Amino acid sequence: MSRSTQTTRKRILDAAEKLFADRGFHGVSVREIAREAGVDVALVNYHCGRKRDLFETVFLRRAETLNRERLAMLKACRDAAAPAPPVLEDIIDAFTHPLLNRSAHGGPGWKRYFALVAQVNNSPELAPIGMTKYFDPLVQEFIAALREALPDAAEEDIFWSYHFLSGALTLTFAETGRIDQLSGGVCRSSDLDSVHARLVPYTAAGFRRLCQRR
Repeated sequence: MSRSTQTTRKRILDAAEKLFADRGFHGVSVREIAREAGVDVALVNYHCGRKRDLFETVFLRRAETLNRERLAMLKACRDAAAPAPPVLEDIIDAFTHPLLNRSAHGGPGWKRYFALVAQVNNSPELAPIGMTKYFDPLVQEFIAALREALPDAAEEDIFWSYHFLSGALTLTFAETGRIDQLSGGVCRSSDLDSVHARLVPYTAAGFRRLCQRR
């Protein structure tokens, strides 16, 4: 792929990511994406195919980076604990930290991407396109590590605990400003460093309470 082709494709993907994050999959047309990218509609179709193909490409582009980072952290926490089981807090940190760090410090593109993730994770129609296809294999690796850390847990409690963690992340990435209002400005939904400092101990306590209740 030539540098010119790479540049054009990146402009299209950046424009699509921005508009999908702002207005959702159904609120954007391919023509509007082309206009935002400053290219002809035919170029969008040539580089990325149909609208749904374009959406998948946008979702995959950053998912690959995130999956590599999270799996590397998971391997590191397993290696550090071996031959003992991995530490629960380290597993949760490996799952959450790359996402929160990228959203907080990775620039506007990553911020838009996580807004898109929050939308997709809440959509019965779009979740199979994004979350199921690109993140489920990674999630299963983390589920396996959770089983190692919580060997006496019932299978359903492991999955419910993961479900609640995923929900907390989805709400966090939505950055609705609700906590800003409720706290009178003491807390800010955009303060992801504060989220990171609290999310791991909070969810680890919930995992232990639920998974060790029997």
